[in-house]
Amino acid sequence: MKLRYDRETDMLHISFGQRVEVEGFDLCDGVVVHLDAEENVAGIEIENASEQVDLERLQAVVERQGQLTTLT
Repeated sequence: MKLRYDRETDMLHISFGQRVEVEGFDLCDGVVVHLDAEENVAGIEIENASEQVDLERLQAVVERQGQLTTLT
């Protein structure tokens, strides 16, 4: 799992493995689920992430588990 947060756009993207995202759909307002060619979840994108997610807590949990996080 890889997390990317862009402060400028306030967008959080969570990707799962090396899957290539080929299509996406709106799960709900501000949340897009991206699928790979086999229709497995390849990623999730959250708009207005700072309003939806406790980013500091998420970063702490991910770092504790040794996952790769990029916050820009």
